[in-house]
Amino acid sequence: MSHDALPTRPLGRTGMAVTRVGFGAWAIGGADWAFGWGAQDDRDSVAAIRHAVERGVNWIDTAAIYGLGHSEEIVREALAGLPASRRPYVFTKGGLVWDPANPGGMPQRVGAAASLRREVEASLRRLGVERIDLYQMHWPAHDGTPLEEYWQTLLDLKRAGLVGAVGLSNHDATQLEIAERIGPVDTLQPPFSAIDRGAAAAELPWCQRHETGVIVYSPMQSGLLSGGFSAARAAALPANDWRARSADFRDPALGRNLALAEALRPIAARHGTSVAAVAVAWVVGCPGVTAAIVGARSPAQVDGWLDAARLELTPANRAEIAAAIRATGAGSGPIPD
Repeated sequence: MSHDALPTRPLGRTGMAVTRVGFGAWAIGGADWAFGWGAQDDRDSVAAIRHAVERGVNWIDTAAIYGLGHSEEIVREALAGLPASRRPYVFTKGGLVWDPANPGGMPQRVGAAASLRREVEASLRRLGVERIDLYQMHWPAHDGTPLEEYWQTLLDLKRAGLVGAVGLSNHDATQLEIAERIGPVDTLQPPFSAIDRGAAAAELPWCQRHETGVIVYSPMQSGLLSGGFSAARAAALPANDWRARSADFRDPALGRNLALAEALRPIAARHGTSVAAVAVAWVVGCPGVTAAIVGARSPAQVDGWLDAARLELTPANRAEIAAAIRATGAGSGPIPD
């Protein structure tokens, strides 16, 4: 299979140009941790990453916490042997620390400088790289470390050359403003989908004003907008899949969310593509969004959403989706133009 060329966009001020979709490596971390997606086949995960790269996806987003380091190890295995010219950017995140003696317990949000430095060093080892292209603080710290301190630590890691760019994940506009006064926020990673539209209220406009790149996660709302989900599948989710505990996967929200997914089906048919691709294309067409992180656990799942890398929804398509959001009552947050 030949390597495909996909359109790219500048990722804020980082100097990186990224495809409109990137490979999300959360689910491939496996089960047996607080936010696992159930058991995974590592061979399928490696194949999915390699297939995405072969099809032209030029970045991967992972995190130390995904599978308690396992996702980063899978990324390393998948990329082993690739020539530098074909190697995708690798983004990861830190600030969530787990107890090895209690792998299923909730991780702690730690922003202490020494802890973050240890995390970066561990991620470098697991990923098998000398520099991480983008390093992000996964969540605001809860250990008493002020935002100003942990953001300064990330800026110091960038100056030291251990990471190429630094960003914040799951931080709000007020926190972004505080960080920006200390040093430029290269990127933001918020949740964002046609169901979870909260970031459109303040964070996306802030990033537009400050030339901050935005890579959103869960553009298909963890599978609900994939076109392949159902109430029966939600009811059958295993206990070690975090979605079994999510209100989005239980009625009354579940019914509204699935109704919105069905409303995307006629648009997908008119474009000759999948519901998943339409859901992701809607996200990357919103003002302020650079690109979307999309998960996959097999090559077939990659093919299910890859059209979003090129798909341009028309104004009429977007108006139809906005009407469907209002009619179904799915999710919350502003509906971007």
